[in-house]
Amino acid sequence: MGYRLSKIYTRTGDQGETGLGDGRRVPKDHPRVEAIGEVDSLNSQLGLLLAGLAEQGLEEVSNVLAPCQHRLFDLGGELAMPSYQALNQAEVERLEAAIDIWNEELGPLKNFILPSGSTLVAQAHVCRSLARSAERRCQQLNALEPLAGVGLAYINRLSDLLFVAARIIGRRQGVAEVLWQPAEKPQG
Repeated sequence: MGYRLSKIYTRTGDQGETGLGDGRRVPKDHPRVEAIGEVDSLNSQLGLLLAGLAEQGLEEVSNVLAPCQHRLFDLGGELAMPSYQALNQAEVERLEAAIDIWNEELGPLKNFILPSGSTLVAQAHVCRSLARSAERRCQQLNALEPLAGVGLAYINRLSDLLFVAARIIGRRQGVAEVLWQPAEKPQG
């Protein structure tokens, strides 16, 4: 593969516009650019989670999540180049299979849990919440410019996977889930 970026700065965006892969120029706050940015934020935080998993020797979880970074990059490409399709249904099914395997081990959730317990559990929840944010941005874009392919399903399923991954990370670390404790009802 040849060089894709020969120069990092181009000065073409200094007036608040950016170029899409199809050659269009749009404002940097365009819903498409917002969606790309949210997917990029998620990918960056997922990289931080993966680094932590590697440090803790949690290869089982890392092996499931590491391909997601590549697929998020693919999704970003789809968003930047509307006619480009990289994701496929098999990727959605891969996430569903991992969710099913881990959920079987974890059993049903009987209480609300907080995004807490360990740094890695909390980081997995940061990723989950960013996946939901990316999904909302993609849905906003979809309302204006319908998206083709399975990107919306993929990002939705990824947020589900990250929730279950947070729980499985806690289990592998021997960390108890932090249960939500509702406020006491005011006396009346």
